[in-house]
Amino acid sequence: MNALKQGLLNAYYWGSLPLRQRVASKHAALRTAPIRIMFYHRVADAHPNDWTISTRTFAKQIRWLRRRFEIVTLAEAQARIASGRNSRPTACITFDDGYADNMHFALPFLAKYEIPYTYFVATDFINTGESFPHDAAAGQHLVPNSPGQLRRLIAAGAEIGAHTRSHSDLGDDTSAENMVDQIQGCKFELEDVIGHRVRYFAFPYGQKENLCAEAFRIAAAAGYEGVCSAYGGYNFPGDDPFHLRRFHADREFVRFKNWLTLDPRKTASQRDFNPGNYRAPALVPTPGAMPSPYSA
Repeated sequence: MNALKQGLLNAYYWGSLPLRQRVASKHAALRTAPIRIMFYHRVADAHPNDWTISTRTFAKQIRWLRRRFEIVTLAEAQARIASGRNSRPTACITFDDGYADNMHFALPFLAKYEIPYTYFVATDFINTGESFPHDAAAGQHLVPNSPGQLRRLIAAGAEIGAHTRSHSDLGDDTSAENMVDQIQGCKFELEDVIGHRVRYFAFPYGQKENLCAEAFRIAAAAGYEGVCSAYGGYNFPGDDPFHLRRFHADREFVRFKNWLTLDPRKTASQRDFNPGNYRAPALVPTPGAMPSPYSA
């Protein structure tokens, strides 16, 4: 970010902070404080790219967050959304894809402070050890997490979530058969790998064009307790607790703070994806797959 843009964003943040604080106090008094859900991808100092933040930046963000927010699990966030009441500044931390580099600093750092998080992985890369196509295309053969690493995270209390098998775009032009394979098949496969129930699913890319009502229906039918988008947005008490809206934990600290402190531009412009009536009563059959014992 150039110096001029950095200066303008800082001026906007500090200039609008009194308004943000008044709005936050009003929400707290009415018990309508929103839950902020952030997502990271990779925390590392080597091979920087658009989906990597440095260890120093990550530590700075988490320390700032700990002083100001109650950091909760996705299950607790859902409970507060469903109840229609939340009076405390509340945040959740998630990761997408599943990079082995996160084992070196980010996840031990969170464990040190007993901070909960949900870790979404794409099973094709976990099982094969191959790099993600977007990394390989950039000439960066970054290592994904291994099955053993995921089992260690589970043993340490982490929540592991599904992120499709092949990091697939699940927008409207995706066939229903592929959606079943990517959403339900990933859940069963991941449960077999980690020996633990998988409760949450995160859409790869996660923008509105990467979501569709059929994908929501399949996720609900497969037994997920919630799905995560990534197009930005706050989760207010009384919203649909199945659809968890997330924003990217931007490595530019001022943008990070803008999101966390209820940016009035973002609250005024928030337009949610509407999946319609997606609830389904029965499990969708996956060809050749037996229901997982962990899905009950």
